[in-house]
Amino acid sequence: MDAQPPRLFDRDHPTSIAPIRPNPHVRIGPAFNSPRTAIAPPVNPITSLADALNRCQHLGMRVSRQRRFILELLWDTQDHLTAREIYDRLKRQGKAIGYTSVYQNLDALSRQGVIECINRSNGRHYGNLTIPHSHVNCIETGRISDIQIALSDEQIAKVEQQTGLKITTYRIDFFGHPTASPHPENA
Repeated sequence: MDAQPPRLFDRDHPTSIAPIRPNPHVRIGPAFNSPRTAIAPPVNPITSLADALNRCQHLGMRVSRQRRFILELLWDTQDHLTAREIYDRLKRQGKAIGYTSVYQNLDALSRQGVIECINRSNGRHYGNLTIPHSHVNCIETGRISDIQIALSDEQIAKVEQQTGLKITTYRIDFFGHPTASPHPENA
């Protein structure tokens, strides 16, 4: 039996799974040495603003001034922001852009996989990282941070045993409150 390629959640169809063909020339972290990885890199992953702009051009998307403003902001802040937060920050920077334009560009960019869209109870949050990854969510501030994490083969086997499913990829969402020190081992 041929090995199945890693699979990833398809943003356009929340109930479906889309296959991914890993690029053998791209390696992101030691987890990719395992046959069962937490995340599988897409072909030519977007890892910089230049990559995002190139992907837009490759997809035939016009790289308008407004679209460039949004991508630059997401790559500069390295944060997950709502459409309103993006609009407010761009306005504070003196950028000429309307709220509708922000929303429409975010929708187009996320549908094409150029940026990430996370649905939360307080709205959609947009980030620049499009390779599969997990999140750490602060309950008090609402801040969402990206994290790369890999479960052991034993943990995945336990999930498979409990569910009867063959796990091909996963994303973990952690939720917590701030601690006195972000790195207790350094305190």
